[in-house]
Amino acid sequence: MAGRDREEPQRMMPTDTIVASATPPGRGGIGVVRLSGPAAGTIGVALLGTLPAPRRAAPRRFRDAAGEAIDAGLALWFPAPHSYTGEDVLELHGHGGPVVQDLLVARCLALGARPARPGEYSERAFLNDKLDLAQAEAVADLIDAGSAAAARAALRSLDGEFSARVHELEAGLMALRVEVEAGIDFADEGLELGDASGTAARLAALEAGLASLRASAEQGRLLQEGCTVVIAGRPNAGKSSLLNALAGHDAAIVTELPGTTRDVLRERIDLDGLPLTLLDTAGLRDDPDRIEAEGIRRAREAIRRADHVIFLVDAADPRAVAAAPAEAAALGGTAPTLVVHSKSDLAAAPAGALAVSARTGAGLAALRAALKAALGYHAGGEGTLSARRRQLDALGRAAERLAAAAQQQRTRHGPELVAEELRLAHDALGEITGRVTSEDLLGRIFATFCIGK
Repeated sequence: MAGRDREEPQRMMPTDTIVASATPPGRGGIGVVRLSGPAAGTIGVALLGTLPAPRRAAPRRFRDAAGEAIDAGLALWFPAPHSYTGEDVLELHGHGGPVVQDLLVARCLALGARPARPGEYSERAFLNDKLDLAQAEAVADLIDAGSAAAARAALRSLDGEFSARVHELEAGLMALRVEVEAGIDFADEGLELGDASGTAARLAALEAGLASLRASAEQGRLLQEGCTVVIAGRPNAGKSSLLNALAGHDAAIVTELPGTTRDVLRERIDLDGLPLTLLDTAGLRDDPDRIEAEGIRRAREAIRRADHVIFLVDAADPRAVAAAPAEAAALGGTAPTLVVHSKSDLAAAPAGALAVSARTGAGLAALRAALKAALGYHAGGEGTLSARRRQLDALGRAAERLAAAAQQQRTRHGPELVAEELRLAHDALGEITGRVTSEDLLGRIFATFCIGK
């Protein structure tokens, strides 16, 4: 068949046994040490005397080489393939002190295990078909969720909603590929296949489905990664007061003296579920002193890196109001800029301008709504799915290839070109779930996970 899929590389399945503490370092009431691999049972017998019944917590003493107790707690035994990793897994739930945890891990290492790499348990779950790649990444996203909305989006992806929508698109693509490629292979036999209008309609439906998935995934990326918004403007424009008003507490020092803020101050807030990092910066002006000049340099660097900029203008200063459009345009960087007039309780802002008062709270709700609109965030989306830039990049490439296939089909340049574009779109979607991947990509993805997960 024309445009055959390339064979996927065979992945090397792990044959060793790994161990790590699955709880954060430090003191705690409970600490969990997790073993996974073919020697987990043998190591468990050496530690416990006997293994507990599968999937049932049993009280045990965890013993060292001399038979002395290291700790006492609960042991859980998950024989393969009915475990998180798909391998034999033993979990030791003991006390959470770092010394006890270290002694348990050291005992397991002495019995033949090796330290787990970051994310290696989830990697093994992926390699053993317990999770696809999108679900595995959702595990890390759920752990790192910065808001309740982000956690719900990650859980939906972990439950397979993201993967199911990708599989639905892949199925439609595969069906269309089969038809197009069959027409190429059997062109000399006069095989009757779907007409051009039918192919165009199916391509349009696939493009619409992919656009909907990209929108849901983009919302998930915003929830997961959050956004950085810089508050910039002249000295005494009210930047620190606005930061405090949005944060809901006095995070920044506020005085009437210009140049009070000399460094970049960061404050994390929750904007209707969207994690937002606000940066209060030094006032921008000419001829500052040496220390203030360094603050202004840092402010401009923050502006260059920001996702969005609020350029704050003192509505009670006519010269600042007049200069605002030119100064906002000269900020530099590529981030969109939202011009906001402050101190609306002291002076009226120009008609149509977005005005706020940090003192009275007037206009803050409108500012929050404007920020959400500018960032493309829609709160409360039940279809929002946790997604990463890697996955959005794959969705974007799939969309480009589908658009190219539709263009080739419209201009009738040949079914071979349509088939190749469809294959490339199919492969791009396969990168999301791990159907198409590489060992190097897997290494980069799972290296971002915490140890013990």
